[in-house]
Amino acid sequence: VQLQASGGGLVQAGGSLRLSCAAFGRTFSSYVMGWFRQAPGKERDFVAAIKWYDGIIRYANSVKGRFTISRDNAKNMVYLQMNSLKPEDTAVYYCAADSRITISTVANEYDHWGQGTLVTVSS
Repeated sequence: VQLQASGGGLVQAGGSLRLSCAAFGRTFSSYVMGWFRQAPGKERDFVAAIKWYDGIIRYANSVKGRFTISRDNAKNMVYLQMNSLKPEDTAVYYCAADSRITISTVANEYDHWGQGTLVTVSS
């Protein structure tokens, strides 16, 4: 199983970015796909997750109303649309896959991880 995250970059506060996660190596129809982020010197925090099978979604309170997670079943892709970005959103963003049924917000419960993509939001 391989996950490949892309789409990070430098953006001004208030701007938008869309992150993409390509999933390879198996069928992910029973998986939960999540996005986490890790700022320098901090723990890896949950951002959003989506159940591939039925599309149930969960967001961290800090991104609700600004970020949108979605999936493309045909392409095995998961996206994170990030709007109204703030400097505190600056972090390395990781996509992850969890083979269990319910959505977890705990990083070490996810089985597979992508390499991370850096998002920098300037003030």
